[in-house]
Amino acid sequence: MSDWDELYADLDRRYGDARSLCDEHRTLADRPAPPALWRMLAGRGSVRAFRDPPPTRDELRLIAALALAAPTKSDLQQRDVILVDDPGQMADLKTIFADQAWTAGAPALVVVCADNRRQRRIHAMREHPFANDHLDAFFNASVDAAIVLAAFVLAAEAAGFGTCPISAIRNDAERASEILALPDHVFPVAGLAVGRPAAPAEPSPRLPLELTVHDNRYREANVADEIDAYDQRRAAIRPYGEQRRTADLGVAAFYSWSEDKARQYSVSERAGFGAFVRAKGFRLD
Repeated sequence: MSDWDELYADLDRRYGDARSLCDEHRTLADRPAPPALWRMLAGRGSVRAFRDPPPTRDELRLIAALALAAPTKSDLQQRDVILVDDPGQMADLKTIFADQAWTAGAPALVVVCADNRRQRRIHAMREHPFANDHLDAFFNASVDAAIVLAAFVLAAEAAGFGTCPISAIRNDAERASEILALPDHVFPVAGLAVGRPAAPAEPSPRLPLELTVHDNRYREANVADEIDAYDQRRAAIRPYGEQRRTADLGVAAFYSWSEDKARQYSVSERAGFGAFVRAKGFRLD
């Protein structure tokens, strides 16, 4: 197989409907080999088991420097990265997501934070009013942090590390803020486990491109059929090992991705996060 064939085979395994991309490519002659990053993206997956040695502080700082080169809204740079390798501090953070047993073995933790505090301090320094004290201040900083999180994942994995984002840090964002000494207008967006993979990552099948890539206008045609087909394809590749909420919802004869996600979000999660953000000084109107 050519490099292009292997890339599109990876994409087809991921989405189930990427063969048309490969067929279209075959009509193009003498195209250079696809970039290595494309192959990495097509086959990447989260890692939850790690081996020694752990990443060094210098390695993490270099990856952070690469991640922080990512785009940022209006060059405001409202995102920070906290590298956590102190054993006591790591242990404290891991209590927040103790219900995810695999996190106990994470050799290094990174916390990506939204930081609107620095912008407000700049206004005080330059004696200009801060005229955007509304939802957009929270949103811009959150998006900046999310972009850096994605960039950190790519930079780390390109260097041979495995990663897995941990949104559960927001389950007790107040406790995380205490551990990390986060002041007003700074809050954790996600944690990230980083280490050397104990085994190759297994890519998760994704929803089909037909459902998630839109041409010119958003469309919802055949959503139910596409999700049903995805459920079947995903179950054949990566079936769930256990079902959620069997005590009150019973055991499903066919336990699918959509059933799992519907069960997950049928219980309130992080209902207090809005109050936490407001207590951090953000106005969300």
